[in-house]
Amino acid sequence: MRETIGAARGLVRLAFLVQNLYAEVGRGCDLTEAQARMLCVLTNGSVGMAELSGQLCLERSSLTGLVDRAEQRGLVVREGDPHDRRAVKVSLTPAGSTAVHRFHQELTERLEKLTAELPVAERERFTRTLQRLVADVPVLFAD
Repeated sequence: MRETIGAARGLVRLAFLVQNLYAEVGRGCDLTEAQARMLCVLTNGSVGMAELSGQLCLERSSLTGLVDRAEQRGLVVREGDPHDRRAVKVSLTPAGSTAVHRFHQELTERLEKLTAELPVAERERFTRTLQRLVADVPVLFAD
């Protein structure tokens, strides 16, 4: 007999599963989970340090270290904000763009496998439900 779980418990378990896949794929792409998250945020263009701190839910000191390490690896670059001389923006380098593209591709393939065995109608219903649940969540990378 299958275990019956509520929506909250199911979402927590799904989040755990996705987070583990995220970390596993990141390791396979030579990225920490934090680096992968940051690169995904940066796929939409340059982001200021304050905004990046908020999007990643990191203290500024932690973000500075994360950006420092990614910059040393050639994945990101810091640049001055032309509209605010005090602000710094972070952007992907070509190497960072390649890394996040590989990460996205591998993660998408692994996540697609999770629903591959569902009947088509159930998979489509699940997709519509997910779209409703995440409608107000910022897009991190395009499909």
